[in-house]
Amino acid sequence: MNPSTALATVLVDELVRRGVREAVLCPGSRSAPFAYALQEAHRAGRLRLHVRVDERSAGFLALGLAKGSVPVPVVTTSGTAVANLHPAVLEAHHGGVPLLVVSADRPPELRGTGANQTTDQLKLFGDAVRWFHDLGAPERRPGQNAVWRSVACRAWDAAVGLPAEGDAGPVHLNVALRDPLVPDPAGEEWPEPLDGRPEGRPWVVRAPKQVRPFPVEACPRTLVVLGDLPLDWMYDVVAHVEDIGWPVVAEPFGWFDRSTVVPHGPLVLTAQEWLDRHLPERVLVVGRVTLSRPVQALLRREGIRVEVVDSRQRWSDPGHVAERVYPFEALLATGGPTSGEEPWRIRRADEEWAASWRVAGDRVYTAVQKLVDDSWPSGPAVAATVLAELPTEATLFVGSSKAVRDLDHAMSRDVADDLHVVANRGLAGIDGCVSTAAGVALARGRPAYALMGDLTFLHDTNGLLIGPHEPRPDLTIVVVNDDGGGIFTTLEPGAPERARDFERVFGTPTGASIADLCRAHGVAHQLVTSREALAQAVSVRTSGLRVVEIAAPRAAHRDLDARLREAAARALRD
Repeated sequence: MNPSTALATVLVDELVRRGVREAVLCPGSRSAPFAYALQEAHRAGRLRLHVRVDERSAGFLALGLAKGSVPVPVVTTSGTAVANLHPAVLEAHHGGVPLLVVSADRPPELRGTGANQTTDQLKLFGDAVRWFHDLGAPERRPGQNAVWRSVACRAWDAAVGLPAEGDAGPVHLNVALRDPLVPDPAGEEWPEPLDGRPEGRPWVVRAPKQVRPFPVEACPRTLVVLGDLPLDWMYDVVAHVEDIGWPVVAEPFGWFDRSTVVPHGPLVLTAQEWLDRHLPERVLVVGRVTLSRPVQALLRREGIRVEVVDSRQRWSDPGHVAERVYPFEALLATGGPTSGEEPWRIRRADEEWAASWRVAGDRVYTAVQKLVDDSWPSGPAVAATVLAELPTEATLFVGSSKAVRDLDHAMSRDVADDLHVVANRGLAGIDGCVSTAAGVALARGRPAYALMGDLTFLHDTNGLLIGPHEPRPDLTIVVVNDDGGGIFTTLEPGAPERARDFERVFGTPTGASIADLCRAHGVAHQLVTSREALAQAVSVRTSGLRVVEIAAPRAAHRDLDARLREAAARALRD
């Protein structure tokens, strides 16, 4: 066996031993040893391989697969192929997703010589990765297997955030490979067996550090703001806060009992007169808040103490207002039994004050739901229809920009608590959303759904490019087509006095035919024009990839946004 084949075989084997079950591969000559090794592991049933021809889409597919908190490798050849992974790496960095980038590279003697498809790949992603390692070109000598297996274990641990104080995120393993890059027809024996320790155990097992956190301090008038955080934390956090009695304003992401949070919390925060009379003493921010300007305005308000619950080393505090930072475990420890005089034992929330927040949410919910229902075919009305028709245990990926805000306005307290809402909120870009949604659907192993605008969809149409030999996601993508950048109509550039410059540089209409794009990729497409047709399209359980398109008038976005705020203010006037 030649050295390059041996290295790829050992690295893939060790990653499987650590727990890798999905892998994404892009074609290339320099990465050929990994192609053979991954194909063999797939053939043996040890992992599931996904092959993509576009590296940017491949990176986001791996990101979606890795949102279940298990690292997923994405393997590319050298040169621009690696650079095309940068958007996905940045999203994984800011979103805390364990992504394993394995890039094939030229050996040292070919670097800096002008060799084809050769560039400086060392630390290409800068500080956006948790760990970078340049694995030297393999040699035929005893002891190499131990080095390679140890490196694979280090990469895994760095990606999942071990030791305990680390953050999950992307890792970059750059691997120099020499010719020959394909397996020998009848190669020599390798100096030592390629298998690792007996019984399939990984080479190195690192135990996380055990830390017993102190609870969050008592403060009866605490408002909890729930942002984006790992799915497996969501349900427990919301249930625990409900037991304490603090009101919760939540972004639409995650998995939790939505009947326990303040309905349309961000809209409640826009009713300034009501808010002035019901201000919290403390806002406890749990996770990363990315969506709502009213929430950020509340955090900057003078006289309110802001504290953060976040287990990442880089906690979220864009306003530089946080006074204290707790790990997630501290919140779950709050209110539990303690020893001695129990100085940290939580006092119950101010029940009258907390109830006023829930009543306010109910009033706004009643006013907003009627307005959203009457606004068809607006983005919020489309989102509300999708939510109403999703099956039990559904997974919904929501695109960035306006789609996620539409979902926020449409979110009902009646939505099932088994709904998983997933998004790319690390950088909240429109990059790779189709591919991420496909990855999420493949990882879940059951039908999934996505909601996004036309620009977000068009930005990643290569996510539809799936070869005939590849696993296909059971994914329904609902595209709200307003022919351009609808979000900007609700922001400052969309003000009427700026209309002269708006359409070309912010509205950016494309006139693209989504039906023709789907046809070119062999993807089922359905154009719906009514609420009933959309409901029928979403409720029908189908297999494979399909796109449901509905047109929405972009010009109406700004007016509806204003009417939603006005409805919230009216509902909360005493």
